[in-house]
Parts: sequence; structure tokens; C-alpha cells
Amino acid sequence: MGPFRTFLQRYGSERLIVEVPKSTAMTEVPAVTLPGGDELPMVGVGTWNIDGDTVRDSVRARLDAGYTHVDTAEGYMNESEIGDVIAHYDREDLFLTSKILPKNLDYESVISSCEDSLERLGTDYLDLYLIHWPNPAISLRETLDAMATLHDRGHVRNVGVSNFSAYQLSCAHHIADVPIAVNQIEFNPWFQRPELVEYCRETDTIVEAAAPLGRGNVFENDTVQELAEKYDRSPVQIALKWEVERGIVTLPKSSSPAHVRANLELFDWEMTDTDLARLDEVDRDEPTYDTGARDWTRDVYGISE
Repeated sequence: MGPFRTFLQRYGSERLIVEVPKSTAMTEVPAVTLPGGDELPMVGVGTWNIDGDTVRDSVRARLDAGYTHVDTAEGYMNESEIGDVIAHYDREDLFLTSKILPKNLDYESVISSCEDSLERLGTDYLDLYLIHWPNPAISLRETLDAMATLHDRGHVRNVGVSNFSAYQLSCAHHIADVPIAVNQIEFNPWFQRPELVEYCRETDTIVEAAAPLGRGNVFENDTVQELAEKYDRSPVQIALKWEVERGIVTLPKSSSPAHVRANLELFDWEMTDTDLARLDEVDRDEPTYDTGARDWTRDVYGISE
């Protein structure tokens, strides 16, 4: 039994993980099981801040390399391009996530935003639909009622949130009619958020890592560099390996064919518990984007002064 399964047993989440034998091909990625029974691959295609032919090429290269989990959002402004690409693949083989802008969290706007995302993506349903950011100006109950409607209609298979604190997540769990399956948060070796991650584990909420590489900041860390040399891997692979070993679903972004393939090569080699613990110690509690104070005047919130 390798350290991947051993660590997750230690934290009481072994039932969430589908173990992959060491002889399995690189393109077969372990998955966590969501409350409704769907399996969410532990490595996905991040698409933030890329559009046009760049996102088309990136998504196509990654699907061809064996990825099946694609993450986007209406705010990324790239759903149409992603729809162009996934039209050439078997939809049932893909796990597709999108997110609602915080200004669109009233009941009717949630419904229409989802319908618009489905049209742009060229699909009848989303595997996972997330509230992109909480918005204090709109009732969370109203938002989650709309999400339940989308779930009942079959437009959304699983519901989740993004950038929610433990307190906000506890509110969502308390009032939601459909299980809150995922909390997508900024998470990387420099920003580990142990209390929030532990609360997610306690409530069977899967953690997805946005900015899993701190948008490049983690490469500067001496421990990451030393472990990359020790294991003959890239610093990217070291950071991503640590995340999946910690039971975190990770969403790296890359358009380089070499990097695309390397980011999946995480499951046919092992790091020792000692080295994983060394990475636990590099936490600086330094966010790249998820700051405590929000600029509520931004258009995405729709509550400017």
C-alpha cells in the first residue's frame, strides 16, 4: 500500500479515493467520489486567464493527453472556445465544471447564467456548478434554491462553492437542499489554510486547489527545489504531487505539451512521508489572490457604490 492511500486513511477520507495500481497507465487518474456518486478526477484542466486559440489548444492538448476534468467559469470568458473543443470528444467521458459570477446569484440570474453556460459549452448538463465567490448583497438561500432547481432539472449533477470561508461553507451546508460537494479555494504549499481544509474534511466537502502553484511563487522555495532534484522531477510535479497526496483535487494550468503530460505524471512514483511533511512546513500563509478584504466595487459583485 503506497503513501497516497496511507495518508488518506490517516485523515479518515480513504472511502473517497479510488486507488490506482502502480501498473496503471499514466492517463488513468485517481478520483474522489462526490455525494451523488459521481467521480471527480484529482487532476483537472485549469483555464483561468486564457482564451481564444490559446485555451482551445490547451484544452485539446490536455484531453488528448488523458485529462477528463475541465474547469471553467462564465467569468473566464472562454466557455465558447472550450465548447468548440469538447464537441469532438465523448461528453460522457468528461467531467465539466463551470461557475456563476457573484453578481448573478439571485434566483433568476442563476438559472439564466447556467443556461447561457450550457449553450456556450454545447452541453445539456454540467457535472459540477459552483458559486464563484460569495456575495453578501444576495441571499445565499436564494442562490442555493436556484441551484437545487437546476439539479432537479438535470442541468447540474453536483453543486459546490468557491472561495468560501469555513463560516460561509457551514451556512451553505445548513440551508442547501442539495449537498455542497466541493469548495474550490486558493491552495498551494505557500498557502495551506489548514483550518479551512480540516473543516472541509469534517463535512465531506472536497477541496479543489485553485492557483495550485501560487501562480509560480512556489518555485522559489528551496525545499521544493531540493525535492525536485532528489526525485528527478520538476518543481511543478513536486507541488502537485504533495497536493494530491494530501487529498486535494488540483487544477494546474498549462499549454505546453511537455508540461501538459508531466502534470499527469504524479501517480507512478512516491514521496516519503518525511518529505511530504517537509512541504507541510513551507506554509507562509500568503495568498496570491484570496485576500480577506474584498473590493466590493468590482463589477463582478454588482454592488458598486
